[in-house]
Amino acid sequence: MTYDPGGQQAAATGAGFSFVGRRRELARVLDAVRHQPAVVLIEGEAGIGKTRLLQEAASALAADDWPVLQGLCHPLREPVPFGPVVDALRGAEAWLPPVARLPRAVGALAPLLPDLADRLPPPLPHTEDGPAERELRVAAIRSLLAAVGPSVLIIDDLHWVDVATRELLLLLARDLPPTLSLVLSYRAEDVPQGSHVLGPAYRRPPRTSGATIHLRPLLEQDVADLAEAALGQDSSPSLVRVLFRRSEGLPLVAEEDLLTLAERHGERPGADTLASDLEQAAVPTALRETVSERLSGLSPDGAAIVDAAAVLAGPAAESVLAAVADLDAEQSSRGLTEALQTVSLRETAPDQYAFRHVLAQQVAYERIPGPRRRRLHRRAIDALTERTPPPRVHIAHHLLALGDREEWLKAAEAAAKEAIAVDDPGTAVTLLHQILDQDHLPGDLRSRAALALGKISLDFADAAASTRVLGRILTDPRLPVADRGEIRLGLGLLLVTQAYDRAGFREIERAVDELATRPSRAVRAMVALAIDEKGEGWEWLERAERTVADGGCGEAGVAAVRTARLTLLAREGNPEVWTLLDDLPRHSEDLEVLRHSMRALYNVGDLAIELGHDRKAAELLTEAMDVSRRARATKTEGYVLINRLRLASLAGDWNGLEARFGDIGREFPDLEMGEEEQHMALGWLDTARGQWARALEHFGTVAAVRETGFTVTPSLRAAAAIVSLQLAQGDPAPAWATAAPAVAELRRARAWARATGLVPAAVEAALAAGDRDAARRLADDAEQGLRGCDSPAAAAELRLARGLLDRDTDSAAAAAHFEAAQRMWADIGRPYNTALANERLGHALAADDDPAKAAAHLARSVEIFTRLGATSDRARCEHALRDLGLARPSSRGRRGYGQDLSPRERQVAELLAQDLSNQDIAQALFLSPRTIEHHVARVLGKLGVTRGEVRTALERASQGPPEAPGPGNRPLT
Repeated sequence: MTYDPGGQQAAATGAGFSFVGRRRELARVLDAVRHQPAVVLIEGEAGIGKTRLLQEAASALAADDWPVLQGLCHPLREPVPFGPVVDALRGAEAWLPPVARLPRAVGALAPLLPDLADRLPPPLPHTEDGPAERELRVAAIRSLLAAVGPSVLIIDDLHWVDVATRELLLLLARDLPPTLSLVLSYRAEDVPQGSHVLGPAYRRPPRTSGATIHLRPLLEQDVADLAEAALGQDSSPSLVRVLFRRSEGLPLVAEEDLLTLAERHGERPGADTLASDLEQAAVPTALRETVSERLSGLSPDGAAIVDAAAVLAGPAAESVLAAVADLDAEQSSRGLTEALQTVSLRETAPDQYAFRHVLAQQVAYERIPGPRRRRLHRRAIDALTERTPPPRVHIAHHLLALGDREEWLKAAEAAAKEAIAVDDPGTAVTLLHQILDQDHLPGDLRSRAALALGKISLDFADAAASTRVLGRILTDPRLPVADRGEIRLGLGLLLVTQAYDRAGFREIERAVDELATRPSRAVRAMVALAIDEKGEGWEWLERAERTVADGGCGEAGVAAVRTARLTLLAREGNPEVWTLLDDLPRHSEDLEVLRHSMRALYNVGDLAIELGHDRKAAELLTEAMDVSRRARATKTEGYVLINRLRLASLAGDWNGLEARFGDIGREFPDLEMGEEEQHMALGWLDTARGQWARALEHFGTVAAVRETGFTVTPSLRAAAAIVSLQLAQGDPAPAWATAAPAVAELRRARAWARATGLVPAAVEAALAAGDRDAARRLADDAEQGLRGCDSPAAAAELRLARGLLDRDTDSAAAAAHFEAAQRMWADIGRPYNTALANERLGHALAADDDPAKAAAHLARSVEIFTRLGATSDRARCEHALRDLGLARPSSRGRRGYGQDLSPRERQVAELLAQDLSNQDIAQALFLSPRTIEHHVARVLGKLGVTRGEVRTALERASQGPPEAPGPGNRPLT
């Protein structure tokens, strides 16, 4: 009988068997990972060949000099932050750049990667704050993976992933470094029904390639190929039929059967005898019989080691195996060697041994008689307790297996506390869920576990399971009232911050009264309710201030209500906010007080943008960044960077805007605000360039996402943008239908001070729809709402609204309003808004019979739009100049461009490069479709390309000698 000599070491992965039936899947994996960034998901049942496929892919990639980093999830593990990924990073040494080229943040990984410490920047100062420390490590892992260069990160058996590692992988998968491919394997049956293995928050992002590969059982021909490669002439159709029936196409079972045949029939009895023996086996078609037969041939020492490994259920050192097996050093060495040679066990890491397959471990465990199994569990507890520190998760597992519920609960709670202490909330969440799933828990333990779960679950992107658990616990009438309030507060914050479900505010409000005996927590709830712009903010803030005044809340409570007050004042444009902000403490020994100051600086800076205090906003955001670093609040840095980019776009710095948002998104992938502001900025960019359909998609995304938010301005800004586009498309009825509910929300929230663009857009929509009374009422309400406010941007928008109202009845008054708005926007420092107001001023002056001034203002707008690259806006102004007879013809006659593109042709070429249709280009440039057809034909003829090749031609041309400034010279973004 012939047999692949590598087969004796192949039970785990089939590495000693021929690779059959998976060539197509392997090609898909390799093709996907080579088009980076990529996310590849490999799904299949236990034993289907996921690990073998990963190993074949890793070998092929390594042969092409691709760095391949591999990690493995285990069903049991001790708290180690992001353990499987950290295991994978230990193999990155050969591809690390010099320390000087690594980001400073990578130093946060030095404690987790001691073997690489000399290749990493110095460790960062330690912080006791779990979320902040974890955010640093997430950023550090991403930076390290980016620094490795084009590479592949493989994580096997993801169905066993802990919550923290899953969240890390989710954040990576949502925004991969551009040179990384992520490959994940898992069992679908072990993932909660209806959920994604990375959690419900994951969708493959645009411009990220990849594949989802569902591994199916092998075909009978595949099993025949496998048998022929393993057995040679001893294979036969009858043997293949038996192998296929027993395995049902599961590679692991077929391979295990082939190993059994190789061990039993070393004397080559012949194919028919092999088939007959296999056919007559009295066990079902599964792995159990194969594993049991192999284990039954072990010596007493070998069997003892295998039993110990089965009970330990995870990688263990030889000394631990020996202690559990009750063997001396010589016996354990002999038994372990035999177990390794019979492929029962494998060495997973230096001096770490475990079963090659969890199925084999389960079979071996079930073979152990009950009394012996209990003795082994007790020995395991004794052996593990002697370790420093004791692995509490594993100890708890053995206590549970013994049925010692009381001791298990103690150990599980201790393990959860330890996991929280070492910044591994994923393990803590798993343990707390296990505890809370128990019936008839002692009330105090149930409360403690629920309170801990509510607090740490806030740090996860997917907290649905915790939400369900906390909701169920709240139905227990035995809960102490104050504990109920704490748990309800945690549930409410989870719903609001993670699920964006406004039902969370109702839970938080109910928690306030339940927390009457815990004033500091009650204040936390009141402040959360005060920040809800769709609620009764001032009433809740005043109640929080009264609670703080009564005492018992500490300095942190004072700081919390101070931050809430500053936020509400800034929302209303109250000028008092600036004086109060000067008194805000920028330094404190109390970390929580410092963080409240940071939140105040950030909140007011963020709101200052909406008020039109752009320079103040920049200063406050810089301060917030400085304080956030001292307060170890790394996530705030991401919010600050987003707002800085928002300020840059408002100031007309549009170059590479999408790429700059992408950079922030990659560094802070879990910030929803980044996606929101990117959609708004790119929507306006597309509007300015005539890509209206794409702009509507951007704005519609923001409008839909923010419906359940606790601030109103994002949805109002999106609605205003949509109204403006609908008006530009000549649709007054839909525009007013969009504006009306947004105006109602604006009135309800009294958000007059924050410039969202809605007031002038809605006034114009109402006028276009023939409802002049509604337009005037809105302007009057806005003026009344702005009295006493310090909001330059809202004041400029009110002037625009007044100008629109006067446009058809008093052109001189309209011109005065538009001129005032133009000056205001210029003072604020927003050139695009300035140009739009200037354009309206030009039209009003033309209507007032002042053509020279009208031409000057329209020409000025053309100049600004040209500098910004606002193709459609520029074309609209030029069209207006021609229609009004105000365009100045060139005294030198029409220039001939020969084979070069004229300015108009270059505008058309740029819009062609952005995949616009002729109709869209005609709309953007205010030309007839017939005229555009001629321009398109000339562009394609001069460039010598098809429509699909225009972008490449323009990019190639942009690398040549610089041309005269113009809209066509701006880089495509």
